[in-house]
Amino acid sequence: MAIPVIDFSKLNGEERAKTMAQIANGCEEWGFFQLINHGIPEELLERVKKVCSECYKLEREEIFKNSTTVKLLNELVENKSGDKLDNVDWEDVFTLLDDNEWPERTPGFRETMAEYRSELKKLAERVMEVMDENLGLPKGYMKKAFNKGDGDNPFFGTKVSHYPACPNPELVNGLRAHTDAGGVILLFQDDEVGGLQMLKDGEWIDVQPLRNAIVINTGDQVEVLSNGRYKSCWHRILATTDGNRRSIASFYNPSLQATICPAPQLLDKQTQQLDLAYPKFVFGDYMSIYAQQKFLQKEPRFQAVRAI
Repeated sequence: MAIPVIDFSKLNGEERAKTMAQIANGCEEWGFFQLINHGIPEELLERVKKVCSECYKLEREEIFKNSTTVKLLNELVENKSGDKLDNVDWEDVFTLLDDNEWPERTPGFRETMAEYRSELKKLAERVMEVMDENLGLPKGYMKKAFNKGDGDNPFFGTKVSHYPACPNPELVNGLRAHTDAGGVILLFQDDEVGGLQMLKDGEWIDVQPLRNAIVINTGDQVEVLSNGRYKSCWHRILATTDGNRRSIASFYNPSLQATICPAPQLLDKQTQQLDLAYPKFVFGDYMSIYAQQKFLQKEPRFQAVRAI
């Protein structure tokens, strides 16, 4: 079983209806799908791979080698206790925002990643428009909900991760299983080194590497806004003995001040009178809870934010 691969360019031709249906299926039945012919220039994607790999070598590798995670794994192997490292991840990661500190020593990194983030943000908004249409919502509904109206202030971050080859992958996770807190996630993953898995019908399924595709998955806020039509999906990354897996995940999340709730159009009259499964809340409050409960079940997070 493989996650859906969808040709995004066919939205503009005779196969539009079929492509819309494929995206609807990806959102409703999977929560993960891969886009090809998505409009991001190949030349830009090749530059992104280059600067991110060079940044790891120049600015991150020594930090990871001296990290607490590496030390803990070495101690575990030496002690031969039979335990596993359950509370850390075999991951080097930093996040790019418009207003935070970026790596400075890697030639071309800032220019390339700023261009890439601009393109990914536009792609996210195109994907959200398709979701709006498939859900029967007005065009731009999701963008407005995330931007707190007609502004342009989503919380848009890009997480640059590497998962170095691990000598004992059976003892540590690459990244523990979780759902994503935010809205629409756009992942540019490694062409060759696998490890990403999603949970479907109780089975962990590989998200197969596909050169220069963009993997889309839906976060908790899309689940709320769609009133459960589009579920956020559990996923994880396995540590592996081979390669150094590159992973660049961009998150189009609501503004921290945005109020999130199910779209009224997706509630029937009877449901509106009941205690809803999905509460109305401010996204920043949800993130405060998520920061403490990321690797736990999501339903208690919805209940906890209801009480705020």
